[in-house]
Amino acid sequence: MSKNAGMFVTPFASGYSTSANGKETQSAVAYRRLKKQILDGALPAGTQLLEHEAADLLGMSRTPVREAMIRLHQDGMVDIRPRHGMRVLPISADDMQEIYDVLTALEGSASAMLAERGLTAEQLQELHAATAAMDNALEQDDLQAWADADELFHAKLIQFSQNKRMINMVAQLWEQSHRARMLTLKMRPRPTKSNREHQALIEAIAAGNVRQARQIHESHRKKASQMLVALLRELGATQI
Repeated sequence: MSKNAGMFVTPFASGYSTSANGKETQSAVAYRRLKKQILDGALPAGTQLLEHEAADLLGMSRTPVREAMIRLHQDGMVDIRPRHGMRVLPISADDMQEIYDVLTALEGSASAMLAERGLTAEQLQELHAATAAMDNALEQDDLQAWADADELFHAKLIQFSQNKRMINMVAQLWEQSHRARMLTLKMRPRPTKSNREHQALIEAIAAGNVRQARQIHESHRKKASQMLVALLRELGATQI
């Protein structure tokens, strides 16, 4: 199994708040730890935590925990209720459709941008390494490792765009979709086609084919969206 199995570590830059000495603030630590537990499923949809309960869980004071809850509310992950703390919100099939609609547009644009601008040999090698890791994961029948490598591939695409706003937007969307992706990971067909589509995208970018790069990635994302949303509707999943 992947060393990260059951533990979500986003490959996207998170931009955690730091204090004047460069260290993470207590609020940022609380935010990161609570968000990780939500994304990992340790705090599933519907979970309610009072401020003092969350503070005890994290071994922290209530002030940074309160600030962390406000940030999670701004992220759309929790609902905050006076005297009732926070409640972890579910992600519906409709939510996932909206998330993937935006991801498709943003990542399609990033792929076209990279094809037009070109990538260094080192950057292309990093993309090839991610697809090789995906192939190796399937050979080992390790779907968690495949998912980790897949997320890394998509993160590299966005990071290479050097568009900070795009990077931050996509990072947030990936985090919001993570619970649904992990829930359906073993329900999907074996993702061999996905691996081939990633390789075809690299070739289009390397060849400088702007139109093809956009088309390949948008088609890839739309197929993934249709499959994931259909699975969620079939499951009637409202508590993700």
